Amino acid sequence: MNGAQSLLRTLVGSGVRVCFSNPGTSEMHFVAALDDVPEMRSVLCLFEGCTTGAADGYARMTDRPAATLLHLGPGLTNALANVHNARKACTPMLNVVGEHATYHRTKNTPLSSNIEGLARPLSHWLRTTERPADLPRDAAEAVAAALTPPGQIATLVLPADVSWAESVAPAAPLKVPARRSVDEGALAAAAGVLASAGAGGAILLGGVALREGSLAVASRIAAATGARLLCDTFTGRLERGAGRAAVERLPYFAEACASALASVRELVLIGTQAPVPFFAYPNKPSELLAPGCNVHALAAAGDDLHDALVRLADRVGAKAGSERMQARAQLGPSQRPKLDAKAIAETLAARLPEHAIVIDEGGTEAFLTPVMSAGAPRHDWLSNTGGSIGMGLPMAVGAAIACPERTVICLEGDGGAMYTLQALWTQAREGLRVINIVLANRSYRILNVELERVGAEQAGGRARQMLRIDGPTLDFVALATGMGVSAIRAETPSDFDRALTRALAAEGPCLIEAVIGG
Repeated sequence: MNGAQSLLRTLVGSGVRVCFSNPGTSEMHFVAALDDVPEMRSVLCLFEGCTTGAADGYARMTDRPAATLLHLGPGLTNALANVHNARKACTPMLNVVGEHATYHRTKNTPLSSNIEGLARPLSHWLRTTERPADLPRDAAEAVAAALTPPGQIATLVLPADVSWAESVAPAAPLKVPARRSVDEGALAAAAGVLASAGAGGAILLGGVALREGSLAVASRIAAATGARLLCDTFTGRLERGAGRAAVERLPYFAEACASALASVRELVLIGTQAPVPFFAYPNKPSELLAPGCNVHALAAAGDDLHDALVRLADRVGAKAGSERMQARAQLGPSQRPKLDAKAIAETLAARLPEHAIVIDEGGTEAFLTPVMSAGAPRHDWLSNTGGSIGMGLPMAVGAAIACPERTVICLEGDGGAMYTLQALWTQAREGLRVINIVLANRSYRILNVELERVGAEQAGGRARQMLRIDGPTLDFVALATGMGVSAIRAETPSDFDRALTRALAAEGPCLIEAVIGG
Protein backbone atom coordinates (compact mmCIF):
# COMPACT_ATOMS: atom_id res chain seq x y z
CA MET A 1 0.00 0.00 0.00
CA ASN A 2 1.52 3.33 -1.04
CA GLY A 3 1.10 6.62 0.78
CA ALA A 4 -1.75 7.85 -1.39
CA GLN A 5 -3.76 4.68 -0.83
CA SER A 6 -3.21 4.80 2.92
CA LEU A 7 -4.12 8.49 2.96
CA LEU A 8 -7.41 7.90 1.14
CA ARG A 9 -8.36 4.95 3.33
CA THR A 10 -7.61 7.01 6.44
CA LEU A 11 -9.79 9.86 5.17
CA VAL A 12 -12.68 7.51 4.36
CA GLY A 13 -12.35 5.81 7.73
CA SER A 14 -12.52 9.24 9.38
CA GLY A 15 -15.77 10.10 7.60
CA VAL A 16 -14.46 12.10 4.63
CA ARG A 17 -16.32 10.76 1.59
CA VAL A 18 -15.97 13.48 -1.08
CA CYS A 19 -12.89 15.08 -2.61
CA PHE A 20 -13.22 18.11 -4.90
CA SER A 21 -10.18 17.89 -7.12
CA ASN A 22 -8.03 19.87 -9.52
CA PRO A 23 -4.87 17.76 -9.68
CA GLY A 24 -1.51 18.09 -11.39
CA THR A 25 1.58 15.93 -11.89
CA SER A 26 2.56 15.82 -8.20
CA GLU A 27 -0.89 14.44 -7.30
CA MET A 28 -1.04 11.60 -9.84
CA HIS A 29 -0.61 8.83 -7.28
CA PHE A 30 -3.51 10.26 -5.29
CA VAL A 31 -5.59 10.22 -8.48
CA ALA A 32 -4.56 6.63 -9.27
CA ALA A 33 -5.44 5.53 -5.73
CA LEU A 34 -9.06 6.59 -6.27
CA ASP A 35 -9.64 3.35 -8.18
CA ASP A 36 -8.57 1.41 -5.08
CA VAL A 37 -10.81 3.38 -2.69
CA PRO A 38 -14.25 3.54 -4.33
CA GLU A 39 -15.80 4.85 -1.10
CA MET A 40 -14.23 8.24 -1.86
CA ARG A 41 -16.26 10.22 -4.39
CA SER A 42 -13.95 12.40 -6.45
CA VAL A 43 -15.44 15.43 -8.19
CA LEU A 44 -13.42 17.19 -10.86
CA CYS A 45 -13.48 20.99 -10.83
CA LEU A 46 -11.95 23.05 -13.63
CA PHE A 47 -10.63 25.80 -11.36
CA GLU A 48 -9.20 25.55 -7.86
CA GLY A 49 -11.56 28.20 -6.50
CA CYS A 50 -14.40 25.86 -7.43
CA THR A 51 -12.93 23.04 -5.34
CA THR A 52 -12.89 25.05 -2.12
CA GLY A 53 -16.22 26.74 -2.82
CA ALA A 54 -17.79 23.31 -3.37
CA ALA A 55 -16.16 21.91 -0.22
CA ASP A 56 -17.60 24.86 1.71
CA GLY A 57 -21.14 24.20 0.46
CA TYR A 58 -20.86 20.48 1.16
CA ALA A 59 -19.68 20.98 4.74
CA ARG A 60 -22.27 23.65 5.53
CA MET A 61 -25.00 21.12 4.71
CA THR A 62 -23.45 18.01 6.31
CA ASP A 63 -21.35 19.41 9.18
CA ARG A 64 -18.59 17.12 7.87
CA PRO A 65 -15.50 18.15 5.93
CA ALA A 66 -14.91 17.39 2.31
CA ALA A 67 -11.35 17.20 1.06
CA THR A 68 -9.91 19.23 -1.75
CA LEU A 69 -6.95 18.19 -3.91
CA LEU A 70 -4.82 21.11 -5.10
CA HIS A 71 -1.68 21.31 -7.21
CA LEU A 72 1.29 22.93 -5.47
CA GLY A 73 1.44 26.56 -4.35
CA PRO A 74 -0.22 28.13 -7.42
CA GLY A 75 -3.18 25.75 -7.13
CA LEU A 76 -3.57 26.57 -3.46
CA THR A 77 -3.34 30.28 -4.21
CA ASN A 78 -6.11 30.03 -6.79
CA ALA A 79 -8.27 28.33 -4.15
CA LEU A 80 -7.72 30.74 -1.26
CA ALA A 81 -10.54 33.24 -1.89
CA ASN A 82 -13.14 30.60 -1.11
CA VAL A 83 -11.04 29.23 1.75
CA HIS A 84 -11.36 32.73 3.22
CA ASN A 85 -15.16 32.56 2.93
CA ALA A 86 -15.19 29.09 4.48
CA ARG A 87 -13.05 30.23 7.40
CA LYS A 88 -15.45 33.09 8.11
CA ALA A 89 -18.34 30.58 8.06
CA CYS A 90 -16.52 28.25 10.50
CA THR A 91 -16.65 25.53 7.85
CA PRO A 92 -14.71 22.31 8.43
CA MET A 93 -12.44 21.81 5.41
CA LEU A 94 -9.41 19.66 4.59
CA ASN A 95 -7.15 20.88 1.80
CA VAL A 96 -4.61 18.37 0.49
CA VAL A 97 -1.92 20.27 -1.41
CA GLY A 98 0.54 18.36 -3.55
CA GLU A 99 4.22 19.28 -3.28
CA HIS A 100 7.37 18.39 -5.18
CA ALA A 101 9.19 15.29 -4.00
CA THR A 102 11.20 15.99 -0.84
CA TYR A 103 14.52 15.70 -2.69
CA HIS A 104 13.30 17.92 -5.53
CA ARG A 105 12.14 20.91 -3.48
CA THR A 106 15.59 22.53 -3.52
CA LYS A 107 15.86 22.63 -7.32
CA ASN A 108 13.98 25.95 -7.77
CA THR A 109 11.68 24.56 -10.43
CA PRO A 110 9.13 26.88 -12.10
CA LEU A 111 6.42 25.62 -9.74
CA SER A 112 8.47 25.83 -6.55
CA SER A 113 6.93 28.00 -3.82
CA ASN A 114 6.58 28.34 -0.08
CA ILE A 115 3.35 26.35 0.26
CA GLU A 116 3.25 26.54 4.03
CA GLY A 117 3.79 30.30 3.87
CA LEU A 118 0.86 30.62 1.48
CA ALA A 119 -1.40 28.35 3.52
CA ARG A 120 -0.60 29.54 7.04
CA PRO A 121 -2.73 32.74 7.21
CA LEU A 122 -5.98 30.87 6.46
CA SER A 123 -5.19 27.52 8.10
CA HIS A 124 -5.99 26.59 11.68
CA TRP A 125 -3.94 23.40 11.28
CA LEU A 126 -1.01 23.00 8.86
CA ARG A 127 1.50 20.24 8.32
CA THR A 128 3.86 18.95 5.64
CA THR A 129 4.28 15.17 5.80
CA GLU A 130 7.96 14.32 5.39
CA ARG A 131 7.83 10.51 5.78
CA PRO A 132 5.44 7.93 4.32
CA ALA A 133 5.09 6.28 7.74
CA ASP A 134 3.70 9.53 9.18
CA LEU A 135 1.07 10.10 6.49
CA PRO A 136 -1.86 8.09 7.92
CA ARG A 137 -1.52 9.67 11.35
CA ASP A 138 -1.16 13.15 9.83
CA ALA A 139 -4.30 12.58 7.77
CA ALA A 140 -6.31 11.49 10.82
CA GLU A 141 -5.08 14.54 12.73
CA ALA A 142 -6.06 16.78 9.81
CA VAL A 143 -9.63 15.48 9.85
CA ALA A 144 -9.88 15.88 13.61
CA ALA A 145 -8.52 19.42 13.31
CA ALA A 146 -11.08 20.30 10.64
CA LEU A 147 -13.88 19.00 12.88
CA THR A 148 -12.67 20.84 15.97
CA PRO A 149 -15.47 23.24 16.97
CA PRO A 150 -16.68 25.49 15.52
CA GLY A 151 -15.11 24.08 12.33
CA GLN A 152 -11.59 24.71 11.08
CA ILE A 153 -9.42 24.81 7.96
CA ALA A 154 -6.83 22.03 7.91
CA THR A 155 -4.08 21.97 5.28
CA LEU A 156 -2.01 18.85 4.62
CA VAL A 157 0.95 19.32 2.28
CA LEU A 158 1.80 16.06 0.49
CA PRO A 159 5.19 15.67 -1.23
CA ALA A 160 4.99 13.45 -4.30
CA ASP A 161 7.48 10.86 -3.05
CA VAL A 162 5.57 10.49 0.24
CA SER A 163 2.51 9.77 -1.90
CA TRP A 164 4.14 7.13 -4.11
CA ALA A 165 6.37 5.42 -1.51
CA GLU A 166 5.39 2.33 0.46
CA SER A 167 3.46 3.37 3.57
CA VAL A 168 1.87 1.87 6.65
CA ALA A 169 -1.71 0.82 7.34
CA PRO A 170 -4.42 3.50 7.49
CA ALA A 171 -4.83 5.27 10.81
CA ALA A 172 -7.98 5.02 12.92
CA PRO A 173 -10.14 8.10 13.38
CA LEU A 174 -9.12 10.39 16.21
CA LYS A 175 -11.39 11.77 18.88
CA VAL A 176 -12.69 15.26 18.09
CA PRO A 177 -12.84 17.80 20.92
CA ALA A 178 -16.35 18.45 22.19
CA ARG A 179 -17.92 21.88 22.15
CA ARG A 180 -17.19 23.81 25.34
CA SER A 181 -19.90 24.19 27.94
CA VAL A 182 -20.78 27.77 28.87
CA ASP A 183 -20.05 28.75 32.45
CA GLU A 184 -23.00 28.97 34.85
CA GLY A 185 -21.89 32.38 36.02
CA ALA A 186 -21.99 33.74 32.47
CA LEU A 187 -25.49 32.29 32.00
CA ALA A 188 -26.70 33.85 35.25
CA ALA A 189 -25.31 37.22 34.23
CA ALA A 190 -26.92 37.06 30.78
CA ALA A 191 -30.26 36.05 32.27
CA GLY A 192 -30.12 39.00 34.64
CA VAL A 193 -29.23 41.41 31.86
CA LEU A 194 -32.09 40.26 29.62
CA ALA A 195 -34.62 40.22 32.44
CA SER A 196 -33.84 43.80 33.40
CA ALA A 197 -33.35 45.22 29.90
CA GLY A 198 -36.80 44.36 28.55
CA ALA A 199 -37.37 45.93 25.15
CA GLY A 200 -33.90 47.48 25.34
CA GLY A 201 -32.32 44.02 25.20
CA ALA A 202 -31.40 41.96 22.17
CA ILE A 203 -29.92 38.56 21.44
CA LEU A 204 -27.63 38.33 18.40
CA LEU A 205 -27.21 34.80 17.05
CA GLY A 206 -24.64 33.26 14.71
CA GLY A 207 -23.17 29.90 13.76
CA VAL A 208 -25.07 26.74 14.64
CA ALA A 209 -27.44 28.73 16.86
CA LEU A 210 -29.25 29.49 13.59
CA ARG A 211 -30.43 25.89 13.18
CA GLU A 212 -34.13 25.23 13.67
CA GLY A 213 -34.02 23.74 17.18
CA SER A 214 -31.74 26.40 18.62
CA LEU A 215 -33.73 29.20 17.00
CA ALA A 216 -36.89 27.91 18.64
CA VAL A 217 -35.26 28.00 22.09
CA ALA A 218 -33.87 31.48 21.43
CA SER A 219 -37.34 32.66 20.40
CA ARG A 220 -38.74 31.43 23.73
CA ILE A 221 -36.05 33.41 25.57
CA ALA A 222 -36.96 36.53 23.59
CA ALA A 223 -40.65 36.04 24.39
CA ALA A 224 -39.94 35.61 28.10
CA THR A 225 -37.69 38.66 28.41
CA GLY A 226 -39.05 41.06 25.79
CA ALA A 227 -35.70 41.07 23.99
CA ARG A 228 -35.38 41.26 20.21
CA LEU A 229 -34.01 38.23 18.39
CA LEU A 230 -31.43 39.13 15.75
CA CYS A 231 -29.01 37.32 13.47
CA ASP A 232 -25.98 38.30 11.43
CA THR A 233 -26.45 39.77 7.96
CA PHE A 234 -24.41 37.01 6.33
CA THR A 235 -24.82 33.54 7.77
CA GLY A 236 -23.15 30.24 7.06
CA ARG A 237 -26.48 28.45 7.24
CA LEU A 238 -29.80 29.83 8.45
CA GLU A 239 -32.80 27.49 8.73
CA ARG A 240 -35.78 29.67 8.03
CA GLY A 241 -39.23 29.84 6.48
CA ALA A 242 -42.84 29.27 7.51
CA GLY A 243 -43.25 27.21 10.67
CA ARG A 244 -39.80 28.01 11.98
CA ALA A 245 -38.92 30.60 14.61
CA ALA A 246 -38.68 34.07 13.11
CA VAL A 247 -35.44 36.01 13.48
CA GLU A 248 -34.61 39.56 12.42
CA ARG A 249 -31.68 39.73 10.00
CA LEU A 250 -29.44 42.77 10.41
CA PRO A 251 -29.33 45.05 7.33
CA TYR A 252 -26.17 45.24 5.23
CA PHE A 253 -25.67 48.98 4.86
CA ALA A 254 -24.13 50.54 7.95
CA GLU A 255 -26.68 53.34 8.29
CA ALA A 256 -29.63 50.96 8.16
CA CYS A 257 -27.95 48.55 10.57
CA ALA A 258 -27.14 51.32 13.05
CA SER A 259 -30.75 52.49 12.87
CA ALA A 260 -32.00 48.95 13.52
CA LEU A 261 -29.76 48.73 16.59
CA ALA A 262 -30.37 52.26 17.89
CA SER A 263 -32.71 51.18 20.69
CA VAL A 264 -30.56 48.29 21.91
CA ARG A 265 -28.98 48.97 25.29
CA GLU A 266 -27.96 45.43 26.26
CA LEU A 267 -26.73 43.04 23.55
CA VAL A 268 -26.11 39.35 24.30
CA LEU A 269 -23.92 37.53 21.76
CA ILE A 270 -24.35 33.82 21.11
CA GLY A 271 -22.07 32.30 18.49
CA THR A 272 -21.02 35.57 16.92
CA GLN A 273 -19.33 38.94 17.51
CA ALA A 274 -20.67 42.47 17.88
CA PRO A 275 -21.71 43.80 14.45
CA VAL A 276 -19.34 46.07 12.56
CA PRO A 277 -19.60 47.71 9.11
CA PHE A 278 -18.13 45.87 6.13
CA PHE A 279 -15.98 48.92 5.31
CA ALA A 280 -14.87 52.23 6.72
CA TYR A 281 -16.19 55.46 5.21
CA PRO A 282 -14.74 58.97 5.38
CA ASN A 283 -16.06 60.95 8.35
CA LYS A 284 -18.37 58.16 9.46
CA PRO A 285 -18.03 56.01 12.60
CA SER A 286 -16.89 52.39 12.49
CA GLU A 287 -19.42 51.44 15.15
CA LEU A 288 -22.95 50.19 14.60
CA LEU A 289 -24.09 49.97 18.22
CA ALA A 290 -25.50 53.02 19.94
CA PRO A 291 -23.19 54.81 22.41
CA GLY A 292 -23.56 53.25 25.81
CA CYS A 293 -24.79 49.88 24.55
CA ASN A 294 -23.34 47.11 26.71
CA VAL A 295 -22.15 43.97 24.95
CA HIS A 296 -22.22 40.60 26.71
CA ALA A 297 -20.38 37.76 24.95
CA LEU A 298 -22.21 34.75 26.39
CA ALA A 299 -21.06 32.00 24.03
CA ALA A 300 -18.35 31.88 21.37
CA ALA A 301 -18.78 30.08 18.06
CA GLY A 302 -17.00 26.97 19.36
CA ASP A 303 -19.13 26.65 22.47
CA ASP A 304 -22.14 24.36 22.87
CA LEU A 305 -24.63 26.96 21.67
CA HIS A 306 -27.76 24.84 21.86
CA ASP A 307 -27.01 23.75 25.41
CA ALA A 308 -26.32 27.36 26.39
CA LEU A 309 -29.66 28.46 24.96
CA VAL A 310 -31.56 25.67 26.72
CA ARG A 311 -29.98 26.54 30.06
CA LEU A 312 -30.57 30.26 29.51
CA ALA A 313 -34.22 29.53 28.69
CA ASP A 314 -34.58 27.69 32.00
CA ARG A 315 -33.09 30.64 33.89
CA VAL A 316 -35.49 33.20 32.40
CA GLY A 317 -38.55 30.96 32.74
CA ALA A 318 -39.13 30.59 28.99
CA LYS A 319 -42.13 28.45 28.12
CA ALA A 320 -42.43 25.89 25.36
CA GLY A 321 -44.92 27.05 22.77
CA SER A 322 -44.11 30.74 23.28
CA GLU A 323 -41.97 30.94 20.14
CA ARG A 324 -42.76 33.62 17.57
CA MET A 325 -43.15 31.43 14.52
CA GLN A 326 -42.85 32.69 10.98
CA ALA A 327 -46.27 32.74 9.34
CA ARG A 328 -46.78 31.31 5.85
CA ALA A 329 -47.01 34.17 3.39
CA GLN A 330 -49.65 34.01 0.68
CA LEU A 331 -47.59 35.00 -2.32
CA GLY A 332 -48.05 34.84 -6.04
CA PRO A 333 -45.64 35.51 -8.90
CA SER A 334 -44.78 39.15 -9.43
CA GLN A 335 -47.13 41.42 -11.33
CA ARG A 336 -44.60 44.22 -11.66
CA PRO A 337 -44.22 45.85 -15.09
CA LYS A 338 -40.51 45.12 -15.40
CA LEU A 339 -38.02 42.57 -14.17
CA ASP A 340 -36.19 44.10 -11.21
CA ALA A 341 -34.98 43.08 -7.77
CA LYS A 342 -38.47 43.18 -6.28
CA ALA A 343 -39.99 41.13 -9.10
CA ILE A 344 -37.27 38.50 -8.70
CA ALA A 345 -37.85 38.38 -4.94
CA GLU A 346 -41.64 38.13 -5.24
CA THR A 347 -41.62 35.33 -7.79
CA LEU A 348 -38.87 33.33 -6.11
CA ALA A 349 -40.67 33.58 -2.75
CA ALA A 350 -43.89 32.39 -4.37
CA ARG A 351 -42.27 29.42 -6.13
CA LEU A 352 -39.70 28.31 -3.53
CA PRO A 353 -40.20 24.58 -2.89
CA GLU A 354 -40.21 22.99 0.54
CA HIS A 355 -36.70 22.24 1.88
CA ALA A 356 -34.91 24.15 -0.86
CA ILE A 357 -31.33 25.26 -0.28
CA VAL A 358 -30.74 28.84 -1.37
CA ILE A 359 -27.20 30.03 -2.10
CA ASP A 360 -27.19 33.82 -1.93
CA GLU A 361 -24.51 35.70 -3.84
CA GLY A 362 -26.93 37.90 -5.73
CA GLY A 363 -25.50 41.22 -4.54
CA THR A 364 -27.65 44.31 -4.91
CA GLU A 365 -30.30 42.54 -6.99
CA ALA A 366 -30.91 39.97 -4.25
CA PHE A 367 -31.10 42.32 -1.25
CA LEU A 368 -34.90 42.05 -1.15
CA THR A 369 -35.06 38.30 -1.59
CA PRO A 370 -34.37 37.29 2.05
CA VAL A 371 -37.07 39.72 3.20
CA MET A 372 -39.68 38.60 0.69
CA SER A 373 -39.00 34.88 1.21
CA ALA A 374 -39.18 34.84 5.01
CA GLY A 375 -42.69 33.34 4.87
CA ALA A 376 -41.93 30.87 2.08
CA PRO A 377 -41.86 27.11 2.80
CA ARG A 378 -39.04 25.91 5.05
CA HIS A 379 -35.62 26.26 3.46
CA ASP A 380 -31.93 26.81 4.25
CA TRP A 381 -30.18 30.08 3.41
CA LEU A 382 -26.43 30.04 2.75
CA SER A 383 -24.72 33.39 2.21
CA ASN A 384 -21.31 34.86 1.56
CA THR A 385 -19.80 35.13 5.01
CA GLY A 386 -16.39 36.38 3.90
CA GLY A 387 -17.31 38.84 1.17
CA SER A 388 -14.97 37.37 -1.45
CA ILE A 389 -17.15 36.92 -4.50
CA GLY A 390 -17.18 33.78 -6.60
CA MET A 391 -18.57 31.39 -3.99
CA GLY A 392 -22.12 30.96 -5.31
CA LEU A 393 -21.88 28.58 -8.28
CA PRO A 394 -19.33 26.21 -6.70
CA MET A 395 -21.10 26.28 -3.34
CA ALA A 396 -24.19 25.06 -5.17
CA VAL A 397 -22.13 22.08 -6.40
CA GLY A 398 -21.19 21.10 -2.87
CA ALA A 399 -24.66 21.62 -1.43
CA ALA A 400 -26.27 19.55 -4.20
CA ILE A 401 -23.83 16.67 -3.67
CA ALA A 402 -24.46 16.83 0.08
CA CYS A 403 -28.27 16.85 -0.33
CA PRO A 404 -29.17 15.23 -3.67
CA GLU A 405 -32.84 14.93 -2.68
CA ARG A 406 -33.22 18.71 -2.27
CA THR A 407 -33.50 21.54 -4.80
CA VAL A 408 -30.57 23.95 -4.76
CA ILE A 409 -31.20 27.47 -6.01
CA CYS A 410 -28.19 29.70 -6.55
CA LEU A 411 -28.77 33.45 -6.70
CA GLU A 412 -25.69 34.83 -8.47
CA GLY A 413 -24.76 38.25 -9.73
CA ASP A 414 -23.36 38.41 -13.24
CA GLY A 415 -20.08 39.87 -11.97
CA GLY A 416 -19.65 37.16 -9.35
CA ALA A 417 -20.60 34.43 -11.79
CA MET A 418 -17.59 35.21 -13.96
CA TYR A 419 -15.19 34.41 -11.11
CA THR A 420 -16.06 30.71 -10.96
CA LEU A 421 -18.24 30.04 -14.02
CA GLN A 422 -16.42 26.73 -14.48
CA ALA A 423 -18.62 25.30 -11.71
CA LEU A 424 -21.42 25.00 -14.28
CA TRP A 425 -19.42 22.33 -16.08
CA THR A 426 -19.09 20.33 -12.86
CA GLN A 427 -22.83 20.68 -12.23
CA ALA A 428 -23.47 19.20 -15.69
CA ARG A 429 -20.87 16.44 -15.34
CA GLU A 430 -22.32 15.34 -11.99
CA GLY A 431 -25.97 15.75 -13.06
CA LEU A 432 -26.76 17.98 -10.09
CA ARG A 433 -30.19 19.43 -9.30
CA VAL A 434 -29.21 23.11 -9.27
CA ILE A 435 -31.14 26.13 -10.56
CA ASN A 436 -28.68 28.93 -11.22
CA ILE A 437 -30.31 32.36 -11.41
CA VAL A 438 -27.86 34.90 -12.80
CA LEU A 439 -29.04 38.41 -11.98
CA ALA A 440 -27.64 40.26 -14.96
CA ASN A 441 -27.56 44.00 -14.34
CA ARG A 442 -24.48 44.34 -16.59
CA SER A 443 -22.43 46.08 -13.89
CA TYR A 444 -20.77 45.82 -10.51
CA ARG A 445 -23.78 47.71 -9.18
CA ILE A 446 -22.75 47.48 -5.54
CA LEU A 447 -19.55 49.32 -6.42
CA ASN A 448 -21.53 52.06 -8.13
CA VAL A 449 -23.35 52.46 -4.82
CA GLU A 450 -20.13 52.36 -2.83
CA LEU A 451 -18.46 54.86 -5.13
CA GLU A 452 -20.76 57.51 -3.72
CA ARG A 453 -20.80 56.16 -0.18
CA VAL A 454 -17.03 56.50 0.14
CA GLY A 455 -17.21 60.10 -1.05
CA ALA A 456 -15.94 59.55 -4.58
CA GLU A 457 -19.15 60.68 -6.25
CA GLN A 458 -17.17 63.12 -8.41
CA ALA A 459 -15.77 60.16 -10.34
CA GLY A 460 -16.10 60.64 -14.08
CA GLY A 461 -16.80 58.48 -17.09
CA ARG A 462 -13.50 56.61 -17.12
CA ALA A 463 -13.91 55.62 -13.49
CA ARG A 464 -17.52 54.51 -13.91
CA GLN A 465 -16.61 52.50 -17.00
CA MET A 466 -14.47 50.33 -14.71
CA LEU A 467 -17.65 49.25 -12.92
CA ARG A 468 -19.61 48.21 -16.04
CA ILE A 469 -19.55 44.77 -17.66
CA ASP A 470 -21.72 45.44 -20.71
CA GLY A 471 -19.13 46.07 -23.36
CA PRO A 472 -19.31 43.42 -24.73
CA THR A 473 -22.46 42.06 -23.09
CA LEU A 474 -22.01 38.67 -21.46
CA ASP A 475 -24.26 35.98 -22.91
CA PHE A 476 -24.90 33.60 -20.02
CA VAL A 477 -27.24 31.44 -22.06
CA ALA A 478 -24.43 30.70 -24.51
CA LEU A 479 -21.86 30.33 -21.74
CA ALA A 480 -23.99 27.86 -19.80
CA THR A 481 -25.01 25.89 -22.89
CA GLY A 482 -21.35 25.63 -23.86
CA MET A 483 -20.69 23.85 -20.54
CA GLY A 484 -23.59 21.44 -20.84
CA VAL A 485 -26.15 23.31 -18.72
CA SER A 486 -29.54 24.10 -20.24
CA ALA A 487 -30.26 27.82 -20.11
CA ILE A 488 -32.89 30.42 -20.88
CA ARG A 489 -33.02 34.22 -20.79
CA ALA A 490 -35.80 36.05 -18.96
CA GLU A 491 -36.43 39.74 -19.62
CA THR A 492 -39.88 40.23 -18.04
CA PRO A 493 -41.49 39.03 -14.80
CA SER A 494 -43.69 36.59 -16.71
CA ASP A 495 -40.62 35.26 -18.57
CA PHE A 496 -38.90 34.71 -15.24
CA ASP A 497 -41.89 32.95 -13.70
CA ARG A 498 -42.21 30.58 -16.66
CA ALA A 499 -38.47 29.87 -16.64
CA LEU A 500 -38.42 29.19 -12.90
CA THR A 501 -41.47 26.92 -13.08
CA ARG A 502 -39.85 24.92 -15.85
CA ALA A 503 -36.53 24.74 -14.01
CA LEU A 504 -38.19 23.43 -10.85
CA ALA A 505 -39.59 20.53 -12.85
CA ALA A 506 -36.23 19.68 -14.46
CA GLU A 507 -33.91 16.91 -13.26
CA GLY A 508 -30.44 18.27 -13.97
CA PRO A 509 -28.82 21.69 -13.69
CA CYS A 510 -30.16 24.71 -15.49
CA LEU A 511 -29.51 28.43 -15.66
CA ILE A 512 -31.84 31.42 -15.92
CA GLU A 513 -30.28 34.64 -17.09
CA ALA A 514 -32.55 37.26 -15.51
CA VAL A 515 -31.91 40.52 -17.32
CA ILE A 516 -32.55 43.25 -14.77
CA GLY A 517 -34.19 46.43 -16.02
CA GLY A 518 -32.53 49.82 -15.48
